[in-house]
Amino acid sequence: MKHKNLGSRMRAGVWLLGLALLVSATLSGCQSPYQTLQHLSEQHDRQLEIIPTHPFPLVLGAPTMRPSASRIRVYLEGDGHAWATARQPSLDPSPRNLLTAQLAFSDPTPSIYLARPCQFFKSTNCSTAIWTNRRFAPEILSSLDHALTLIKSRYGNQEFELIGYSGGAALALLLAVKRDDVEQVQTLAGNLSPRTWTRKLKLSPLTGSLEPLDQRKKLAKIAQRHIAGADDHITPPVLMQHYLNELGSAECLQSMVLPNISHNAGWQQAWEVWRAIPLDCSSSGSNLQKPEQSSMLQGR
Repeated sequence: MKHKNLGSRMRAGVWLLGLALLVSATLSGCQSPYQTLQHLSEQHDRQLEIIPTHPFPLVLGAPTMRPSASRIRVYLEGDGHAWATARQPSLDPSPRNLLTAQLAFSDPTPSIYLARPCQFFKSTNCSTAIWTNRRFAPEILSSLDHALTLIKSRYGNQEFELIGYSGGAALALLLAVKRDDVEQVQTLAGNLSPRTWTRKLKLSPLTGSLEPLDQRKKLAKIAQRHIAGADDHITPPVLMQHYLNELGSAECLQSMVLPNISHNAGWQQAWEVWRAIPLDCSSSGSNLQKPEQSSMLQGR
């Protein structure tokens, strides 16, 4: 009889444990994008905050230990979840894939993650146009520019290195020509020319957005490295080649196409190598490496 009761209790315990796990899984699946980002930041000893930039407050992720360096890397988020369907804008542009944050949080150099306007936090100024047609508009650039100024005031750095992923690449280039303290730009799967991107992929024009190549003379003076994935169908390597052709001769420019990398996959392993390799400005002009050459470097 005691043995029977013990078995019943064990079965009840297992049932309760299973129920608890089910509830836990359900709750974790209902996390907001901000809560998911918060969990990731805690795993990497980072802290999130909402900084009062104008006209859009922005979510920023920084080390819990105050970085002290003359140069700080700032990772600019991509376009996020801009569209729910091909015709319906998303109600929340927060990225579902936290690749950019993961790259920033795992970087051993002094680095800060910076989300785009209306991602993870919505202000009264937010509207669907901000993450669709106007995703590269002057007001977007203004908030990011304000954020860099606040970062510089807080941490005392003299320079920035901007890392732009996907649509964050265009904004990194636009910020670099706007400011005088951006020493170099690196882009990953970057949308370097929104105008070309919409035309080549037969998308609607981004009315109200800025175009980096409209300032090509200033762009040509900026040290920059662009890395594309050979299997990327969202920002395919042909777009990077068009940017290089349109930019023309530049003072310090490197570019490469890495094999077996798509828009969202393969970047963590590749960036662990490339983030530590200095940008080589010893020779001017474009240096477009073939995939097999880049593969050798990736495997170092």
